[in-house]
Amino acid sequence: MAGRYFEDWKLGDRISHEVRRTVTETDNLLFTLMTHNPQPLHLDVESAKASEFGQILVNGTFTFSLMVGLSVGDTTLGTLVANLGYDKVVMPKPVFLGDTLRAETEIADLKESQSRPTAGIVTFRHELFNQRGELVCQCLRSALVSRRPQ
Repeated sequence: MAGRYFEDWKLGDRISHEVRRTVTETDNLLFTLMTHNPQPLHLDVESAKASEFGQILVNGTFTFSLMVGLSVGDTTLGTLVANLGYDKVVMPKPVFLGDTLRAETEIADLKESQSRPTAGIVTFRHELFNQRGELVCQCLRSALVSRRPQ
């Protein structure tokens, strides 16, 4: 199990996740089609060329999902009870086909669970960067995380 238990976290802990991902045309196309998103900026090369970006934009919900996914192995794999919510999702820079993305996570908050003595609430600040070091996505993820078994 790679994830950490609630008591293994400290406020301000920071992780640079080792796994990186280069976004492909297939990634963007499949995700966009699976989610029934007909936005031409994601699907239509000619329309995207005519936009201010001049090229296909990667679907923002794919970008967000990839950011969270890249973090799971180091944060909640095997210890997650449930994700409680996502807050303050921002995408300050666009992601394009061929961008290589990496994630970092910081512990923004830790709380005892009032309803579950076997778990606690961890708030993760996830950040996603492109190959130029530009922040392309950020969010807060609140998760109910197991305590270490007694």
